[in-house]
Amino acid sequence: MKCLRPIGIALGCTMLASGAMAQLSITPPAQTPPPAKKEAPKPKVHSPVTKKPTPKPAATATPKPGASATPTPTPSPTPDDSNVDLVYGAYQRGMYKTAFDLATARAQNNNDAKAMTMLGELYANGLGVKRDYPKADDWYKRASDAGDREAMFALAMMRIAGRGGTVDKDSAVKLLASAAKLGEPKAAYNLALLYLDGQTLPQDLKRSAELLRMAADAGSPEAQYALATFYKEGTGVPKDLEKAARLLQAASVADNVDAEVEYAIALYNGAGTPRNVPAAITLLRKAARQNSPIAQNRLAHVLATGAGAPVDKVEALKWHTVAKTAGKGDPDLDDILADMSPEDRAKGEAAARKWIGNNVK
Repeated sequence: MKCLRPIGIALGCTMLASGAMAQLSITPPAQTPPPAKKEAPKPKVHSPVTKKPTPKPAATATPKPGASATPTPTPSPTPDDSNVDLVYGAYQRGMYKTAFDLATARAQNNNDAKAMTMLGELYANGLGVKRDYPKADDWYKRASDAGDREAMFALAMMRIAGRGGTVDKDSAVKLLASAAKLGEPKAAYNLALLYLDGQTLPQDLKRSAELLRMAADAGSPEAQYALATFYKEGTGVPKDLEKAARLLQAASVADNVDAEVEYAIALYNGAGTPRNVPAAITLLRKAARQNSPIAQNRLAHVLATGAGAPVDKVEALKWHTVAKTAGKGDPDLDDILADMSPEDRAKGEAAARKWIGNNVK
């Protein structure tokens, strides 16, 4: 059983239907010692919402998806370029009060839906103004009524979480459906999770897969990863390991850590893609450095047994210890590493402590 990561505000974890996502294991060639079984990767498919909704930037006043409270600075807009969005430019440079003033003028004087969405974003996140969920809800609703799909998505997330008013899942579902119909990938992804979960909406795996495909085609790494798991097990779609591998590759290129782990395993085993052990090990190292306990234990197996890389039990112990600290132990690794010398064990444990100390969030 696994749960997929939602985009929005976390209300728990939406588990995949029984058998939808089987455990994966690295199976080396016959002549090499087999690594231990891999614990089930946890594609995070939660019920909709984990973060505050961040409207996707559009031609006018909407911030980019995933934009945080400290946006990435962008070059200042050129005054003589009539196509430059001054509101969004101010937002990107962290000039939230300026963005608020400009958006307010455009919303009031021009009924600009994108400016209204920006005001909802600023109020929802307390950027340039005091956080005020009711006002955020009001501006998102105005923009939504004007047809802005990013505002529809953001408002749906507000309604699901009960921010700015009471929880209203029926309204949220309608908003997500409208935004998805207009091509908003985050809305399609979250609506897919609701159809997968089977609580807010009747479970419909085929419809869930259709929505995931829509979001995946629009470039959503979360949807690409989730849809890959569907193809891997034949959930809502015909089983197709090649399509699963291609989707995992696309999501891993976008730095989806869960996809990196599963694509590494696909490459290692040659499942749906030509076998490529060096590329698999490279991806496992990348995911391990991104603090994936599953990748850390898989990499430790490889290093401890030499099944794809030179034996290095010191580094193997380091990654295994880091994973255990995160609550992901592996008794098989404990047995494999039991014969280490006291000196090597001390080195591995010291390396683990250093890594943990440098990566405390």
